[in-house]
Amino acid sequence: MSFYQQLTGNQIKNERFVTFRITIVELNALEICLLGTFIFCLLTQLYFSLFVHLKLSSIKIDQINDGPLNPLSVIICARNEVTNLEKNLPIFLVQDYPAFEIIVVNDRSWDGTADLLERLAKKYDKLKVVTITDGNKFIAGKKFAVTMGIKAATNEWLVFTDADCFPASSNWLRGMQQPTNDQTEIILGYSPYLKKGTLLNAIIRLETFFTAVNYLSFALKRMPYMGVGRNMAYKKSLFFKNKGFAAHMHIPSGDDDLFVNASATKTNTEIRIHRDTHVWSEPKTSFIAYLRQKKRHYGAGKLYQTKHRFLLSIQFIFHLLFYVVGIVLLCFNDTRYYALGVFGFSMLFRGLVYARLLNRLQYGELKWWFPILELIQFLFLMINGIVSIFVKKVQWK
Repeated sequence: MSFYQQLTGNQIKNERFVTFRITIVELNALEICLLGTFIFCLLTQLYFSLFVHLKLSSIKIDQINDGPLNPLSVIICARNEVTNLEKNLPIFLVQDYPAFEIIVVNDRSWDGTADLLERLAKKYDKLKVVTITDGNKFIAGKKFAVTMGIKAATNEWLVFTDADCFPASSNWLRGMQQPTNDQTEIILGYSPYLKKGTLLNAIIRLETFFTAVNYLSFALKRMPYMGVGRNMAYKKSLFFKNKGFAAHMHIPSGDDDLFVNASATKTNTEIRIHRDTHVWSEPKTSFIAYLRQKKRHYGAGKLYQTKHRFLLSIQFIFHLLFYVVGIVLLCFNDTRYYALGVFGFSMLFRGLVYARLLNRLQYGELKWWFPILELIQFLFLMINGIVSIFVKKVQWK
């Protein structure tokens, strides 16, 4: 072999070696970058778990007492809810409370709701019925029904729930009242879903749990951003002072969370999590029905205040990245065990943090399935996000 051939061969080998070394360096840099992102996402998770949510598990729950009570107006909007009203309305009507009225807004029902309400109104003098007919000139939707109920209310303090809900005890109204000071104008309650023994039901309840933990915890930190219409209270004067739903009447959802988002302040909002104040609700039983419900909720979230959208986006993005980047790291031999270790630490640590909260919010049995359900919920969120792109129109009932 000539000197020229030998030199050329060595150059080719060196070029291949350099190319191989550059590939390894780039791969290591990529792995380090992904691993750093993964750990940062973990730290973000831990921040919200430790410094936002943990307080909710340790806060003292005041007992319901017999102190001074404000007269209340309970508002329930119903459209074709005859079965639920027949089952649940009598439970609301026999609350252990000295002065209250139940206002049921019958929103264009055709299933026998009107006949049922007429019979119950003869039996219970606390029941007041407001009827909306197809001939009325209005913008259809739950917000109009809620507004009609508020206008019909006799009392300053209003309590809201739904026809497919029932209170956990006869002390529900007592627990949802007695604000600690005169500045309080909004009281946020908690509404768990009933257990049905299906995977979809477990996902729904875990998602509801995290939603409740988030809005209740931020309210404790004097940054309330939402409430749920299945169990909340506010003053009638606050509704009219803030012009009701005028700012978001153009979307079907938001009669609860958007009103709270616009009206709640760090000084006018309290929470109630005593078990007697819970309101149980019937969950969706089909995947499609639940997707439609979540689509409505996501639509309202776009109109939250900027600071609230920023915080919630940070939570969602880094939670999503945690799983996406973690799955990518599992594909590399050099980072696979690091990813498994961080995954395991996250699940163990957060599982311990949320175990007490799951017990406190009546979802205790889910703590044993927490890691698996979290992964399944992540997949559900991905599917729901994709479906939301194609499903544009939503409506109430």
